[in-house]
Amino acid sequence: MPRLEMLPETAMTPEQLAVCTETVAGIRGKVPAPMIAWLRSPELARRGQKLGELLRFETTLEPQLSELAILVCGRHWTSHHEWTAHKAIGLKAGLDPEAIAAIAARRVPTLGDDRQQVVYDVASTLLATGRVPDPLYARGIAQLGERGMVELVGVLGYYCFVALTLNTFELGLPTNVATELNDPDFPQNLTKT
Repeated sequence: MPRLEMLPETAMTPEQLAVCTETVAGIRGKVPAPMIAWLRSPELARRGQKLGELLRFETTLEPQLSELAILVCGRHWTSHHEWTAHKAIGLKAGLDPEAIAAIAARRVPTLGDDRQQVVYDVASTLLATGRVPDPLYARGIAQLGERGMVELVGVLGYYCFVALTLNTFELGLPTNVATELNDPDFPQNLTKT
C-alpha cells in the first residue's frame, strides 16, 4: 500500500491546490504519481512536474528514445510503477516488446537502430558507473548531437528522481507491480493477488 495518499482538495493548502491546478491544465492533463509525494513540498512539486513536462514531451529525442531511456532507468531502480507506466507508453511509441523483455530480464536488448542502441548504451553505462567513457560519448554525440546528449542525461536524472520517489513512498502499489522484473527482494505483501 502507498505510504502517502493523494491529498483531498479540502486538505490542500492554497499552494498545493495551485500546483495541482497548473499540472492538470498542462500537457499531462493529470497529476502524475510522484507528485503525490512532492505535494508535501509545493514548490518542489511545481518545479519537478514542470521539468518532467519538458523532459517527457519537449525534447529533441523522439518518444521511442525517451521511453527506452526511462525503461532502462526504471529497471535500474526496479521501480515497479515507473516500469509499468512506461512499458505501456514505450510499446505505444513502437519499442520492440522483445527488447523491453530483455531489459526487464537485465539482458542486453537487440535494438532497431543506431540511435536506440546509443541511448541504451549511454543510459545503462551511466546508471551503472556514473560515467560515460570517451568512445561512447563520441557515439552519443554522433547519433544525438550535443543537445540530444544533454537531454538524454536530463531524462535519466529526472527519472531517477521519479523512481526514487515512487520506491520510497511505494506509490502506485500494489496495482502496478511488474512481475516481469523478478524482484526477489520486493516485499511480498505488495504483490498483486
